Amino acid sequence: MTVTVIGCDGSPLAPAAASALAGASVVAGARRHLAAVSVPPAAGVIVIQHLDTALDAICAARGPAVVLASGDPGFFGIVRVLRARGATPVVLPAVSSVALAFARLGLDWADAVVLSAHGRDLRPVLAAALAHPKAAILTGPPEASAGQLRSALLAAGRTVYAAERLGTPDERVHDLTADPAVAVSDPHVLICLDPAPLDPVAPDPAALDPAVPDPAVPDPAALDPAALDPAALDPAVLNPVAADPAKQPSPARWLAGHQGAPAGWALPETGFEHRDSMITKAEVRALVLARLGPGPGRTVWDIGAGSGSVAVECARFGAWAVAIESDDAQCARIRRNAAAHGVRLQVVPGRAPDVLAGLPAPDAVFAGGGDDGVSVDRVRDVTDLLTGAGYTAGGTQLQASRLARLPGGSLRLAAVNPVFVIWAARAGTGDAP
Repeated sequence: MTVTVIGCDGSPLAPAAASALAGASVVAGARRHLAAVSVPPAAGVIVIQHLDTALDAICAARGPAVVLASGDPGFFGIVRVLRARGATPVVLPAVSSVALAFARLGLDWADAVVLSAHGRDLRPVLAAALAHPKAAILTGPPEASAGQLRSALLAAGRTVYAAERLGTPDERVHDLTADPAVAVSDPHVLICLDPAPLDPVAPDPAALDPAVPDPAVPDPAALDPAALDPAALDPAVLNPVAADPAKQPSPARWLAGHQGAPAGWALPETGFEHRDSMITKAEVRALVLARLGPGPGRTVWDIGAGSGSVAVECARFGAWAVAIESDDAQCARIRRNAAAHGVRLQVVPGRAPDVLAGLPAPDAVFAGGGDDGVSVDRVRDVTDLLTGAGYTAGGTQLQASRLARLPGGSLRLAAVNPVFVIWAARAGTGDAP
């Protein structure tokens, strides 16, 4: 069986694609793709509505089969499922819809994460889009799901464009930030931009020599703390020249999309602004991060966030971190720490559980310091409570001793306060609490 997959982007078919189409015994595609080409009169036609049914028919074809698909069919497209059926297709790609969408906006996109919400759970898609400064999201029916996604992105303060019916005479690009109620047609690609991009490779404060300030790095402490929440950040505060996100240049990079795990984690306490040593110590953070498993598409709550060191570290891994903190001064510190590390997160002022309603559902939760309303004081009571709620609980006591210099040059071990870390996970959810 010979299967040729032809990408369609509205331009005339290349000679190789036209030749394959002319010799096809079966042609499959969506109605709009079939209507855009000249199907040979003798060829059977398969309208792709239910994918499995269409795949059965394509794979059962006795002669050469041609499949018409949008853009680059090897990119979140039908090539994967054809290969899963045992076919080895010949692929003749066109320009992908993501490339066309960014081109219509005049934007580079090596730094963009590309996500698919087509027939998939929206939660990880939304989390990944919120955690990154630039995202492209492939959508599909039902429109209600795509509408929920657009509304959530706009509510989070993102600049959102909908590029619909790309490569057709009906092509449109809508600025949803300017007109959120505009009707959007399928198929469409969402382009999501942070209105105030932060430097994704901002140096750690601990690595900066305070005696030699870098004039290119804005001092977060000099900015209005209320403006440092990435959900409401005024781009003119950080960069008064390039306030339009579409005009912001992207940093040069060698890896497209998400940059992977940071070069280091469990950063020293000096890497964060904090009050009176009220910060989760680096050794504890190392274990906590291992248990939380932060990464793109995951939402992590940091309850009683304090300085936000755990939330910031989760965001550095690409997770969407939500820091819940009742102290207004600490909320300002969280925002400054996030800006200093070049990450995006959500700061929620208030006390748990009162402010938890309406927040994006978490994949993992860290309950850190705080008062009696949120703190963990009694290990047995907490583990019993978690077990009774259907979790499998475990824990450890961490007792770290750090090397410290004596006046004569010798070393000693300086003990850090012991800390209990309790974790729990439900069956089937992996190791992340």
